[in-house]
Amino acid sequence: MSWTGDPSARPSVRIASLAPGLQRTERRVVEAVVQDRDRAVGMTAQDLAELVGVGRTTVIRAAQSLGYEGYPQLRVALAQELALEQAGQESAEAGDGADATALGRLRSRIGRFGARLGDSVSALTPEAVDAFVRALDEANRVLVVANGLSGPLGLDLVMRLNSAGRPAEHFADPLAQQIAARQLGKDSVCVVFSGSGANTATLDAMRAARAGGARVLAITSFSRSGTAELADTVLLVPPVSGGFQDELIHTSRAALMLLTEQLVELFIEHRGERGREARAAALSVLAGVLRD
Repeated sequence: MSWTGDPSARPSVRIASLAPGLQRTERRVVEAVVQDRDRAVGMTAQDLAELVGVGRTTVIRAAQSLGYEGYPQLRVALAQELALEQAGQESAEAGDGADATALGRLRSRIGRFGARLGDSVSALTPEAVDAFVRALDEANRVLVVANGLSGPLGLDLVMRLNSAGRPAEHFADPLAQQIAARQLGKDSVCVVFSGSGANTATLDAMRAARAGGARVLAITSFSRSGTAELADTVLLVPPVSGGFQDELIHTSRAALMLLTEQLVELFIEHRGERGREARAAALSVLAGVLRD
């Protein structure tokens, strides 16, 4: 498993997405890098190998799995990442000093989060996005599965797809999800949201959909997860705040929500006149329920 996303993606983003799927020794290497990036920048491949207790070739393979030619290129990317973070931190601290109120701190935190939102699309590939949109368009039936904190994303997608002229279903009850998923046929699509990629109810619904012959599309944050392994097409959205631990603690779905909105826009564009007519019909309904 290696990096296939945006070549400009930061090393930390690549590691957050790929680390769970790397070989055990390579995972030890990247974990050591993340633990102390400053130290890693100053080390040679041999230095890092001795620190971790692996061979030099393992360090090189780990760097190549992250999408770099070798460890020197990874060191350069780490140095650039640290420099950008330092500049951003200095700017944020200046802002914090200017406004120490709760509102000021809120603005600062949102600003820092927003500055990293671009990372959320760094792991996407043109092939995966095109396949995702085409599958939505061609399917006879669409079932959206999302549980836990991803649940609201599923409901939002269903509403947006229906407004775009693509009828879609969503069930909050896990058992109802499995039953509906099992009834899907080979011309149907099951769209799955799972930030962690490890929700048991979601995985059960995915297996049911596959048993019924449906195509499974997944939006998740980690390349090596049950969700990613079961899906036919995966849109990988690295966690904006960091790795799996941050996913569990902060559980932000902002990046996934943003992706959902733009995917529906792409879907409407893909459908051409049909998409524009569906949007016009939805707007006419909205106009009828609004009051002065």
